[in-house]
This record gives sequence, structure tokens and C-alpha cells, in this order.
Amino acid sequence: MISPITIKRYNELLDTFEKYRLTNNILDVGCGDGHFLEVAKQRGWNIYGTEFTDKAIELCLKKGINIKKGILNRTDFKELTFDIITSFEVIEHINNPMEELNKFNILLRKNGLLYITTPNFNSLSRYYLKQNWNVIEYPEHLCYYTKKTLVKLAELNSFSELAFYTTGFSFSRFQNSMSDKKTNNTVNKDDVIRIKSETNWHYKLVKKLTNYILTIFKKGDSIKVYFLKN
Repeated sequence: MISPITIKRYNELLDTFEKYRLTNNILDVGCGDGHFLEVAKQRGWNIYGTEFTDKAIELCLKKGINIKKGILNRTDFKELTFDIITSFEVIEHINNPMEELNKFNILLRKNGLLYITTPNFNSLSRYYLKQNWNVIEYPEHLCYYTKKTLVKLAELNSFSELAFYTTGFSFSRFQNSMSDKKTNNTVNKDDVIRIKSETNWHYKLVKKLTNYILTIFKKGDSIKVYFLKN
């Protein structure tokens, strides 16, 4: 079950995809339980995904997602091309990102859109926490990205940058990284701030301003980037 706030964020993202809708096909690489694609389906998209675990695949099939198991493979989608490919917090788990971006390029139609999110190695959290930054987690995370490295990777695979954001500061990640004992209490702090930023205009303004500054200086916890296939 996903929160109404997450559904709202998904819809806001899908709003930005609308002008690229042509084939009506959207692919989410590493789609997990399919929550994002479930929202996309409600908006009329033809939804496709990839995942590794049997449990996630079973859940996706129940939601009507055209799901493929394992790594992204062009032959799994036959002659399909996609308007949109999304990859949420996946690319850091892949040991050959050049190959992955090349697959994205092949699967996208001309002028199709690629949307990627991944942890930001140049984040304020990483600079402050150094070796305690808990995003550095081998073998779960194999590659780490900054704006410069991710844009270069995309350009080498015939993508151009449309929009680039580095947003967010996780109090739970910060406090857990600093603590020897991991607790669930700090997770609630992130949730409280998230809810207040939706319902309280003061918090909403502070959040907007904070993300604006974090993006300018490229110091937010998360990279969010739109690329266009050339």
C-alpha cells in the first residue's frame, strides 16, 4: 500500500511525461512491486516493467503489468518502442551502466524521454558523513554518480540533458549513518516532515526553497534527471 503523498508525486511526474506520449508505451526498469506503473496504468499508459524477484513479479502480474524477469533485454519487447523509460534508484546497482544506457537508447523511440533517479555522491550528507554515509554499501551499490558523471554517461549514449535536480535531505539517513545502533525512530521524523510539507504552507515553502538551493549547488541527497534521446 502506497501513501497518498507518493501517489501525488507519481502523478506530478507523469504530468511531465504527457507531452512525450506518442506510442503510449512506458517502461519502468527495476519496477519493484509496480506501484508507479499502477498509477501510470490509471492514466491510460501501456505499462511494462522488469524485476528480479519472483514475489515482485507475482505482484506486478496481478496488477496487469507486462513484466519481464531479470536484466533488461531488448528481445523481451520484440518490436516495441517506448515514449518513456524510468529507472528509480536502480542504476547504482548495475556494474555496467554503459551497456544499460545503450539498451535504454535502443528501446526508446526518437526523441523519447529517459528519467533516472539515483543517490548523489556530491550530496551534503556524503561530504559531512564521509565513511559513515550509509549509501556506500557494497555489493548492493556498485556505482556512484554526480551530475558530471551521469550527464557524461548519457551523452556517450546519445542522450542530451533536459532537466537536472539534486533534491532532498534525509534526516533518517543522516542520523542512522551517525549511529552505531540503527533504529526506526528517525524514519518517522522524515515521514512527519514529509506530511507537514504537504499540509503546512510554511513547511512547503521551506522545502521548496531548500530543494532550490540544493539543486543550485548540486548538494541534495537524490539526483533526478530527464534525458532526451537524440
